[in-house]
Amino acid sequence: MIALQIEDTKLFTRKLFLETDLDDLLLKEAEVVTFNRFTIDGHIRRSFYQKEELEQKNIGEFSSWKMLRPFCFSLIKGKKLPESFQIVFMAEPERVAAFLESRQIASITQEQIQGLYLHIRYEEGRLSCVTGTSLAVFTLDKTVETEWDGYVGRLLKEMGVAAAPY
Repeated sequence: MIALQIEDTKLFTRKLFLETDLDDLLLKEAEVVTFNRFTIDGHIRRSFYQKEELEQKNIGEFSSWKMLRPFCFSLIKGKKLPESFQIVFMAEPERVAAFLESRQIASITQEQIQGLYLHIRYEEGRLSCVTGTSLAVFTLDKTVETEWDGYVGRLLKEMGVAAAPY
């Protein structure tokens, strides 16, 4: 786990809410505080869809950020800054498999990873990102955690976002 302070809040929030850099991540949960507190549970309500729709559209357990990004942006846009927001992203299963393969991690399987997370928090004018991993097994091997931390750091750099350790 690493905690990073985002140096340019305006740039990062533009990338987060208006651009597609993070669209392939899944939204686990979000909370936006403006004139009200808005809470979003990213779990898909499977009963909303017909069985055929779930299969045809390959609808998983969580909504994509791409789907919910416009809605979340509508909550924060305006003349006043939000009091706070926090967003918890997780890597989709296909990304987890590709992540393990690209880093040649054989000590942990995709099924043993419950989640690779990115927690974004804006509060009191400061923006931070915290990485996280959740495994279904106990291990002293920190390779997955270390590699995920590095991946998020490189992702921010590719986005042109400067971040410093918290």
